[in-house]
Amino acid sequence: MNSKYENMKIIYNRSKIGWYWAPLFVAFWFLLYYLVVVPSFHSMPPLKTVQDELLQPGQFIGERAEGTLLRLSKIGPKVVGSAANEQVAVQFLLSEINDIIDGGRDDLYDIEKDVQIASGNYLLWSMVNVYQSVQNVVVKVSPKNPTTEAALLINSHFDTVPGSSGAGDAGMMCVIMLEVLRVITKYETPLTNTLIFLFNGAEENPLQGSHAFITQHPWAMNVRAVVNLDSAGSGGREILFQSGPDHPWLMKYYGKHISHPFASTIGEELFQNGFIPSETDYRIFRDFGKIPGLDMAHTLNGYVYHTKYDRFNIIPRRTYQLTGDNVLGLIKGLANAPELENPDKYAEGHMIFFDVLGWFFIYYPEQVGVIINICVCVLVLATIVVYIWSMASNTGMFRRRIFAKFGILAALQLCGVLLSVGLVICIALFLDAVGLSMAWYSQTWMIFGLYFCPMFFGLGILPAIYFSRTKEHGLPLGYGIQLLMHSHCLILTAITIIMICFNVRSAFILLICIGFYTLSVLLNMATCAHKTNFLWLIPHCLCQLLPFMFYTYCCYASYVVLAPMQGRESGSNPDLLIGVYTALFCLLLSPFIIPLLCLFRKSKTIISLFGICTLVFIILAATPVAFPYVEKTAVQRFFAVHTTRTFHNADAAHSVNHTDSGYYVMPVDRHPNSVDSILFEGTNLTKADRSTCDTEIMCGFPIYSSRWVKAVDNSYWVPGPEPNKDYLPTLRIINKESTSRTNIIFTLEVAGPDHVSIFIEPLQGAKLVDWTFTKEPLEKSLPPPHYVYWSYALDPTPMRFNLEFEHKSEDWSGTTFRVAIMGHRIHDDMFIDKDFREFLARFPPWAHVNSWIGSYNSWQL
Repeated sequence: MNSKYENMKIIYNRSKIGWYWAPLFVAFWFLLYYLVVVPSFHSMPPLKTVQDELLQPGQFIGERAEGTLLRLSKIGPKVVGSAANEQVAVQFLLSEINDIIDGGRDDLYDIEKDVQIASGNYLLWSMVNVYQSVQNVVVKVSPKNPTTEAALLINSHFDTVPGSSGAGDAGMMCVIMLEVLRVITKYETPLTNTLIFLFNGAEENPLQGSHAFITQHPWAMNVRAVVNLDSAGSGGREILFQSGPDHPWLMKYYGKHISHPFASTIGEELFQNGFIPSETDYRIFRDFGKIPGLDMAHTLNGYVYHTKYDRFNIIPRRTYQLTGDNVLGLIKGLANAPELENPDKYAEGHMIFFDVLGWFFIYYPEQVGVIINICVCVLVLATIVVYIWSMASNTGMFRRRIFAKFGILAALQLCGVLLSVGLVICIALFLDAVGLSMAWYSQTWMIFGLYFCPMFFGLGILPAIYFSRTKEHGLPLGYGIQLLMHSHCLILTAITIIMICFNVRSAFILLICIGFYTLSVLLNMATCAHKTNFLWLIPHCLCQLLPFMFYTYCCYASYVVLAPMQGRESGSNPDLLIGVYTALFCLLLSPFIIPLLCLFRKSKTIISLFGICTLVFIILAATPVAFPYVEKTAVQRFFAVHTTRTFHNADAAHSVNHTDSGYYVMPVDRHPNSVDSILFEGTNLTKADRSTCDTEIMCGFPIYSSRWVKAVDNSYWVPGPEPNKDYLPTLRIINKESTSRTNIIFTLEVAGPDHVSIFIEPLQGAKLVDWTFTKEPLEKSLPPPHYVYWSYALDPTPMRFNLEFEHKSEDWSGTTFRVAIMGHRIHDDMFIDKDFREFLARFPPWAHVNSWIGSYNSWQL
C-alpha cells in the first residue's frame, strides 16, 4: 500500500509543467482567434468589374452595383412624403429598370413594371399604422409560356430615416436587386416561377410599403415565398436571421445556392424573442400575406445605422460582390423550385442551421436535431460512466471513492460556474449603477477585461486551489483535471436535456461542445493516452480547436451585431446583456481549456492574473480611455424636436388654456444625462419640470413613433423660442351624434404635415368601442391612450375618421375623451430657424442629433 502511494506521489510530482510555458499556451489560443477566426469573419470575394463580365457573362458585377448606389445615395435623405423619395428616387428606379428592360431578353421573358400608390391601415405593435398614397416600384419577370402562376417576391426599401442618405439601409440592397434583375433578364437564365422585385417606398415609416403591396397589389395573390433584404449596418456579410416559419425547404435552397453563408438558428431565436430591437418587412409578409420566406440583412458597422454617417464611402467594396453572388445564386435556385407551386405541402416544421466560420453551412430538420441531441447526450453519459469505472482499475482506488471524488469535483465545478457568472453579473450591475456602462461600446476590446477575464478567473481559481491542497491524498493531477472537465460536460449535458424538453433549437450550440469533448475522451480511452501524464492533452487539444474557433467566431459575430445595437436601446442594462452573453459563451469554450492551466506550476498565480486584469479594466472603465462615444464612428444618438405646444380647455369653445414652446430632447441609450453639463451649465437653458405628465397625454411631448413611447421617462423638455408655425396640424369636429342613450359618435378631421401622431384617451368612464380604423386594438382591449400614426406621401387630403364611445350611464355631461395631435415636419430643413440651429450646435461632436420641427396640441371633447 505504501509503495502504491509513493508511486502516485511520484506521478503527481512529474505532472507539473514549468510556469513559463503558460504564456505560450495562452498565446496559442489568442493567435488562433486573431489569425483564423477574425479573418474568416471578414473574408469576402474580390469585386468583379465590368471587364470581368466579358470573360464571365451571367455573373453578378459588383462594380456596376457600386456605381448605381453612388448615384442613388447622392439623392440624399429619402423620407416618405419628401420630393426626394416620392419623385426623384422613384424616377431614378424607373430609369434604371427601363435600361434593364431595354437590354433584356424579351424573347425569353415578359417584363412588366408598375408604380403602386396605396392607402390603408393596420395594427403594428400597439400602434394603428395609417398610410396614405405611399408608393412602391414593382417589377415582374415571367417566363414565356409559364407553366405555373407561382411567384417569388424579392423585397427591399429605398426610403430612409430623416437625415440619412441610407446608403447601407437599404440602398445597397436595392442596387443589388437591380443588378440581379439585370443579370437574370440579360442572359438565358432558366426560369420556371415568376419573379417579383418590390422596391419598397415606405419601410421606415414603418413597414407601410410592404403592407400596401401584400394586401392590395394584384400581383401579390400569386406570391408563394419572399426573400427580404434589409440592413442594420453598413455592408459586410449579410446574415440570415429568420427563415420559414415552418418551411424547411427554404433552408435547403439557401444551403445549396449561397456561396458565402452566414446564418444561425441562434440569431433567429434571439430576433424572434425580442432581444434585437428591430423589425423588418418580413414580419408583414409573414403575418398579413401568410407566406414563408428568408430574412437577410447587413449588420457590419451598426454604429452608423439610421444616422447621417450611413454613407456610400464607408461600405466595404467587396460587400457588393459577396451579397450579390449570394442573392443571385439564391434567386436562381428558388426561381426553379417546384416547392413554390404549393409551399404548404412542404411545411414540415423548423430547421436548425448554422455556418462554421463562413467555410461551410450545416442545416437539418428540427426532428433530426432532437434525435442527434438525445443520442449525443446518451453517449456522453455512457462515456463518463465507463471512464470512471475504468479509472478504478488504473489507479487501484475503490470505485465508490472514484465516484466520490467525481462528485466533489462536480460540486467544485458548479461552484466555479456560479462564481464566474456571479462576478460577471456583479460587474455589469456595478458599472451601470455608477454610470460607467457601455465602456465597450466603441472599444469592444474592453469586453475581454470586463467580462471574459472574470469568467476565466472564476472557472479556474477554485480548481487551482483544490488541486494544490489535495495533492497528497487525491488522484494524480491528470486524472483530477479530466474528472473536472467530465463534470462540466455533465452539467452542459443536463442543460442540453432541459433545452430539448423546451424545444429550444439553439441546443445545437451545446451539442458541439459536449460532442467534441466526448470524442477526445473516446480517443484517449481507445489509445490509453488518458493513463499518461501529458499524452492525453494531444487528442484533447486537437478536439478543442474547432469548437474554440466556432464559439469565438459566434462571439465575435454577436458583438458586431449586438454592441452597436445597445446605442439605440434605453430600456435595459446593456452591460448585463453583453456580460451574460459573454458568460454563456465562456461556459462553452473555456471550461475545457482553463483547467489545463492547473497543469502548470504556479497555477494559482497564473489564474489570478485574470482577476487582476479584471480590476485593471474596471479602473480603465472610469477613465477617458473607455468613454463610450467617438465622433462619426460610434456616436451617441439623440432626437430633438423644436416644438410649439397648445393646450385647450374643456369648455364648449375649446379655448386655449396656455401655450409654450421649446425643444423636446429624447436620448436613445443608457446615458440620458450625458450632455447635461454641456447644455445647461453656464447657459440660460434649463430642463423643465415634468408637471405636464400628470395632466397631458405622453407628458405633453411630441411623440413621433411607437418606439418613442418607451423613451418618455428618459426624455426632457427645454423651454425655448417659438418655431415656425406654418405647418401646424388642425382638428375639426365634423359631427357629434348620439346613436343611443349610452353611445355617441364623433366624426373628426385631421390635417397637417405628412407625419402625424394622434393619441385618444377616453375620460370619465367612457370606452372607445368602435372607430374607422382596424378593430384589432379594440378587440384585444389594448390599454388607452390609443395611438394612431398617420402619414401620407403624395395625397395631402385631410384624414376623416369616426370614434364611437360607450358610457356606462346615460349622463354625458362633461368631456368624453382627450385627444393629442403631434405634427412632425421631418424633411424640410429650410424651416429650422437660427435659435434651433444654435441649440443643436451645443451638442458635443460625439453626439448625433436627428432634428426637425414639431408640434403638440391637445383638446378635451
